[in-house]
Amino acid sequence: MSDLRRSVTVIGLGPMGRAMVAAFLKAGVEVTVWNRSPEKADAMVQLGARRAATVAEALDANAVVVLSLTHYAAMYDVLGPAADRLRGKVIANLSSDSPGQARRGAAWLRQHGAEFLSGGVMSVGDNIEHPASYIFYSGPRAVFGAHAELLRPLSPQEYLGPDDGLAQVFYQGLLTVFHPWLLAFDQATAMIARSGHDIAQFVPFAVRSSAAFPYFMEQFSVENQNGGWADVAGLRMMDAGAQHIIDASAEVGVDATLSHTAQAFWRRAVAASAAAGRAVSTFELMGAISENS
Repeated sequence: MSDLRRSVTVIGLGPMGRAMVAAFLKAGVEVTVWNRSPEKADAMVQLGARRAATVAEALDANAVVVLSLTHYAAMYDVLGPAADRLRGKVIANLSSDSPGQARRGAAWLRQHGAEFLSGGVMSVGDNIEHPASYIFYSGPRAVFGAHAELLRPLSPQEYLGPDDGLAQVFYQGLLTVFHPWLLAFDQATAMIARSGHDIAQFVPFAVRSSAAFPYFMEQFSVENQNGGWADVAGLRMMDAGAQHIIDASAEVGVDATLSHTAQAFWRRAVAASAAAGRAVSTFELMGAISENS
């Protein structure tokens, strides 16, 4: 990539947007910034970014524009008033939203003459320099290939394919795993603390136990490609195990809503298995919910 193209606009200066600006500047990329709350640009200007007074000015400044917003609805709010400036621009929307919203956003941008990339930022908080951080990208391969080098300072890249929504499919899939894990960890450590014991003593065992997670993911991914793991005796064992967690939580006054939800799925699978005359997996049940919703 020539030096003439080593410039970018970043719109949206929340914690993630600010981290992106800092990464670009560190890599020697010239950055123009804009945010609805203009005071958030102050620290970025001190780092070396150029402040745009308006969205139109921000769009005019560079061919490639990175969006770091709360959701895709904010994109329409922000870019809509300057939609006449979108023609010929490349919009890399790294905001979180549903795959359908990403596809609709792509169509809207193309209607205004812009090119589009969707991104899902898998980062450790807003630490995009952490070794575990990376970014999913999807959209036209030619657009990604033309601008991958410019975007590289943000995090390692994983290009998934041309479907505009695919980055969000994978991104939201991983958040689906993360959210209940985070709540489960809160429940577990609350149970330890309310039992009068030391969370710090418990944590090394939690870390040690997590080493088995990749094994289970690999095994259950194979099962889920073939309808999901389903064994009635095993489902009943999971139901009983959930009850033990619920009882242990209740004994010390810890909210076990998450465990009740898990137990409800095990019990539904047992009931569905009895009705179907065969073992029915929770994976199959979740797919049926999606199809009927």
